[in-house]
Amino acid sequence: MKAAVFHGPNVPMTIENVDLDTPRPREIRVRTEFAGICHSDLHFVEGIFPFRAPAILGHESAGIVEEIGSEVEYVKPGDHVITCLSVFCGHCNHCLSGFPNRCGGRATARKKGDQPRLSMNGEPVAQFAHLSSYAEAMLVHENAVVKIREDMPLDRAALIGCGVTTGTGAALRTANVEAGSTVAVIGCGGVGLSAINGAAIAGAGRIIAIDQIDSKLELAREFGATDIVNASEGDSVEQVKEMTQGGVDYSFEAIGLKQTCEQAWQMLATGGTATVIGMVPNGQSIEVPGMDLLQEKKLQGSMMGSNRFRIDMPRYVDFYMSGKLKLDPLISRRIPLSEINEGMQALKTGEVARQIVTF
Repeated sequence: MKAAVFHGPNVPMTIENVDLDTPRPREIRVRTEFAGICHSDLHFVEGIFPFRAPAILGHESAGIVEEIGSEVEYVKPGDHVITCLSVFCGHCNHCLSGFPNRCGGRATARKKGDQPRLSMNGEPVAQFAHLSSYAEAMLVHENAVVKIREDMPLDRAALIGCGVTTGTGAALRTANVEAGSTVAVIGCGGVGLSAINGAAIAGAGRIIAIDQIDSKLELAREFGATDIVNASEGDSVEQVKEMTQGGVDYSFEAIGLKQTCEQAWQMLATGGTATVIGMVPNGQSIEVPGMDLLQEKKLQGSMMGSNRFRIDMPRYVDFYMSGKLKLDPLISRRIPLSEINEGMQALKTGEVARQIVTF
């Protein structure tokens, strides 16, 4: 099969033939139909986070089940599925206590010494996030996918596989945004726009979108933002405080920078909650004034929108089909796999919400 092979940070990926093993017990082969280009992948391409090479990146995808191994009961060939990097084992403490997104899915991977799922010229190719969706097909554990209704367009479904679940879930699951509350979202990329959409679905009374690009701020209005703040035109924290007469009940940081994480904290009202969605680089710390804690403010992280993806993703599909979840405006452009490096480069400019690789 054709795949985009990652050879290390700051090295262009190459389109090569990669071998995919046959499904073993509880494994399935999925024909990749669409894969989103996510900032998380860019972090590995740029070396901000390390990952072994050679590897196949990609984790936000949707496809059709082609083949199943023994003991697979959840899906059958022909089923439409969304993949999720929150692969769960089903029997660890996290899974059994209702937090499968924290599992990590190590028990679903092949054991050391086993035939690798991916190989090239007889040598193993690392599988990213138990998925590796920048390829024509994926060999994954059945706990890496969720079945969806077949009338759901698969290009839009792919977005739910990561960015939408991360952002929408941060509002609905992690923060539990209350109806009528005030919300601020810093960063209006795909994840930030989804957090805005999630807050709107939750019934937030006022949603303030913050970014430095006017086109993305205008797009945020389509997702439910009631107000916009261009962070390049003054102090965004002071603007939010002035607009809300003291601060917001919930803030979300969807970029992954120390400065913006601290701004999310600073724009909280007494008793407010700041949720960091972005991936803050290793070694960086977020600082908050200790006295602020006496105001019962809370700072928390969100891992993939605190998802229970087998429950949440079909609901998000239903939200889209009923017009509540906005997915169409998220797609900035569609590209073939051969343009994967150009797609990564476009992410750096900040001009695009989501790009979709079409197979």
